[in-house]
Amino acid sequence: MVRSLDAWSRQWHAASRAAEQPAPASLLLEVERLHWANFELWHEEDKARAPRASDAEIAAAKRAIDAINQRRNDQMERCDALLLQELAVQGLPLASAELHSETPGLMLDRLSILSLKIYHTREEVERTDAPEGHAQRNRERLEILLRQRDDLAMCLDDLWAAVSRGQRRFTLYRQLKMYNDPALNPAIYKSASTSG
Repeated sequence: MVRSLDAWSRQWHAASRAAEQPAPASLLLEVERLHWANFELWHEEDKARAPRASDAEIAAAKRAIDAINQRRNDQMERCDALLLQELAVQGLPLASAELHSETPGLMLDRLSILSLKIYHTREEVERTDAPEGHAQRNRERLEILLRQRDDLAMCLDDLWAAVSRGQRRFTLYRQLKMYNDPALNPAIYKSASTSG
């Protein structure tokens, strides 16, 4: 999975993403969609942080960030739901197994973000216009990021093995975000009632 995340990061930075074709649900497809949401989120957040961004540009970026973040959270849930469907065929996870608090979908999201951090940190290592010491500082950061990713990937593999043996379980945790729902966000529904 880590190799796929890195390949997508390189591909999408080199060119725009190809139009998505309808495809049957698969974990790889759902992880790709999750990674695309994180890719978009990364670059939209950069727009909001640009020192010369106008108030209108920052507001537009914030609205885009909210929408993308909702999609990202939905994708984490889809990954977990798909994995639980696959496990159910085998009678897993066992209800008596120890509960793991972090789901595979959450771990895949963290791996996706680490892939983007690694990509951008490598860019900083290779920058020719950077001040002295910049490349070395970023080589050190890259080493930490790679170690953290290796640890997390190992933990995900270990969790999946333990779930497959009936020793651990996870459940689908709904994010239940409120900020994008006009019926649940007071800033939206109070505004709508006073403007009419």
